Amino acid sequence: QVQVVESGGGLVQPGGSLRLSCATSISIFNLYRMGWYRQAPGKQRELVATILTTGSTNYADSVKGRFTISRDDAKPVMSLQMNALKPEDTAVYYCNVARGLEVYWGQGTQVTVSS
Repeated sequence: QVQVVESGGGLVQPGGSLRLSCATSISIFNLYRMGWYRQAPGKQRELVATILTTGSTNYADSVKGRFTISRDDAKPVMSLQMNALKPEDTAVYYCNVARGLEVYWGQGTQVTVSS
């Protein structure tokens, strides 16, 4: 069974930074598209950022210029560097791993931005 595990969430003040990581047991990690999604209380899960096998990235407008997604296929791990955090970034962040019809989710990690 594929395992997807996020880490790095926590409580941070507005303007601060956090780095999320996602590790997976998938052996051919480099063939999978990776992404981060988030879900705030009472809201639908939304896309934050994705990174393709080519390294091409895509970001939600709300995080452009503040968040950076990256992947290291040799480790393998995917990361999300979050800077200039705002209270509206508060949510559970989920790692998504996909290839064709195969889609895997992690259990989520809580990010809380509050003073």
